[in-house]
Amino acid sequence: MSMTRALEILATGPLATLQDAGRIGHLALGVSPSGAADPGAYALGQRLLGNGAGSHPAGSPAIEATLGGLVVRAHGDLLACLTGAPTPATVDGQVVAMGSLIPLRNKQVLTLGKPSLGLRTYLSVRGGLVVESTLGSCSTDTLSGLGPPPLGAGQFLQVGPEPADLPHVDHVPAAPRGDVPTRVTLRVSPGPRANWFERGADLRGLLGATWTVSERSDRKGIRLIPAGSALRRRPQFEGRELLSEGMVPGAIQAPPGGELVILHRDHPVTGGYPVLAVIASAQLDHVAQLVPGQQVRFSHVAG
Repeated sequence: MSMTRALEILATGPLATLQDAGRIGHLALGVSPSGAADPGAYALGQRLLGNGAGSHPAGSPAIEATLGGLVVRAHGDLLACLTGAPTPATVDGQVVAMGSLIPLRNKQVLTLGKPSLGLRTYLSVRGGLVVESTLGSCSTDTLSGLGPPPLGAGQFLQVGPEPADLPHVDHVPAAPRGDVPTRVTLRVSPGPRANWFERGADLRGLLGATWTVSERSDRKGIRLIPAGSALRRRPQFEGRELLSEGMVPGAIQAPPGGELVILHRDHPVTGGYPVLAVIASAQLDHVAQLVPGQQVRFSHVAG
């Protein structure tokens, strides 16, 4: 009789959720895409393991660990990998590498430390995790509460059957890293309300400033605190109210008070704050890895 393969959650760190490629196509219902905050890192893990979509149209669920601290025990023999924020990790005390296939034997324990760079690390398992889907996705939406709740110690996650396709590689070389960057530059294009702000139409007011990632950032949005004077509205738009408009991930809202908010994967689908700019979709992976205290600057999207 074969053993049921599973992961047992021993510790979660600050936050651990289940994520896949997201709940796409339900904005009209008021449901945000959710899904992996760093889609590139999530997809890399699935490709390394040879996981296809299987029974989940949004892909095989993985664990998204925020700021490390995740500890799991294997039940049955498993094949796993870690992608996303570089994180020290061990299996029964033996160091294992990011971006590599990690064999987990029955009862072995995988432990994640704190990331040396970035915020979110993904633990994927060959065969995926068996979770009930909601609106075509197994992702945890921290705003609406759709999907499974955040993971907790003592929880068991069943692992699905191994896919027919075999992994083609067992390691993805990491780009060489120097010192941890204190500043990240994100490419933006003007938003629909850029002209509401002084020097806003050409984004000079935004591009010329340095911003700091606030501790009040999460999967709903990343708050940015201005290093100098806040952006100012043009006189004709002072005190003006705005009817709620549709929002997308990467939209940069400018609420009263001077802070900016970059809408993230679990963002509200509508909002009443003016959108000054929109981050290039190819850079949303970088947004997911912004750490509180890190500095951010913006540049124009080329072309």
